[in-house]
Amino acid sequence: MDLRPTDEQRLLRQTVREFAEAEMAPHTLEWDEAQQFPLELLPKLAGLGLMGIQFPERYGGAAMGAVEYCICIEELARVDPSIALFVAAHNGFAAAHLYRFGSEAQRARYLTPLAQGRHLGGWGLTEPQAGSDAGGIRTAATRVADGWQLTGTKTFTTNGTLAETFVVMAVTDPGRGHHGISAFVLERGTPGLTSGRKENKLGVRASDTAELLLTDCSVPDDQRLGALGEGFIGALRVLDAGRIGIAALAVGLAQGAYEAARRHAVVREQFGQAIAGFQAIQFKLADMATQIEAARWLTYRAAYLQDCGRATTRESAMAKLFSSETAVRVAEEGVQIHGGYGFVKDYPAEKFFRDVKLTTIGEGTSEIQRLVIAREYLDVPA
Repeated sequence: MDLRPTDEQRLLRQTVREFAEAEMAPHTLEWDEAQQFPLELLPKLAGLGLMGIQFPERYGGAAMGAVEYCICIEELARVDPSIALFVAAHNGFAAAHLYRFGSEAQRARYLTPLAQGRHLGGWGLTEPQAGSDAGGIRTAATRVADGWQLTGTKTFTTNGTLAETFVVMAVTDPGRGHHGISAFVLERGTPGLTSGRKENKLGVRASDTAELLLTDCSVPDDQRLGALGEGFIGALRVLDAGRIGIAALAVGLAQGAYEAARRHAVVREQFGQAIAGFQAIQFKLADMATQIEAARWLTYRAAYLQDCGRATTRESAMAKLFSSETAVRVAEEGVQIHGGYGFVKDYPAEKFFRDVKLTTIGEGTSEIQRLVIAREYLDVPA
């Protein structure tokens, strides 16, 4: 594995970084306070190819790989994790599920407007009684004459009030367990499909998170995605790849928190000198930088293996686990280095500290990642 970035990757990083600093950085606190995703940013994200990063050009995508995807998500999260999560959820879950398991007709109809940024995507897996136990979903899909009728509730749906296209999992055969769950594509405006309560969150507040309510929602059979009964198995494969993106988000958030702490340490004076001159602060910054670098390369290794066509269940879980928990430690140390200033909203340390906790929860908690890793090394039944 050659860890040196290509010229194209260096240019991509520079381009996304300049965009994030110019278009996002001046507004992050404003968006956070409003708890509203800035829709005016969408055409600009689409113009950079960030709404279809890994999808082929024939579907309107930018035709980049998993490593490039990590670069994009990392650089967005370095400035505002809310925007990074918006992009990651759209690309890595809804659109990715369509690309992996959709027919050519479904890709042309649904994936193309998603990859071009004309439509937004949402992914419905989690339910009130099915969080870490994702296989315990209760949303039911019942056969009717002209297709299926879906009834149930999805929770914590990213882009839940904004998306035009949703991929949702529902039980089509209760007697078959994980092999009785199928995936469906739903469009905004379908009778019986509504957005429910929008969550009032601790962090990543500009990222839209809401319930998705399905009440006798009629879906034709040509909107069933993939093989009947294999929707949950497909969702696990989507999660394997999606966790790499969340790991990259955690790396970017940690990098942003570290840089904020380093800047503050250089200008903040106590006892007649900048606090960066004290060994206690130097050691904190050294540990932060080292941990971030380790998380970055664990994440990029998983992305590299994905680009090589390898299964990455173990590597994705490791990257997500280590990167998210590293980001939590780095963000906390960032607040500590800021002292009292880290507790007020005038400084970015406070927002990074609030935003970071989601990375150890979303797309599989740290406990679930450890379970996945253990099962990969031990002969433990799933």
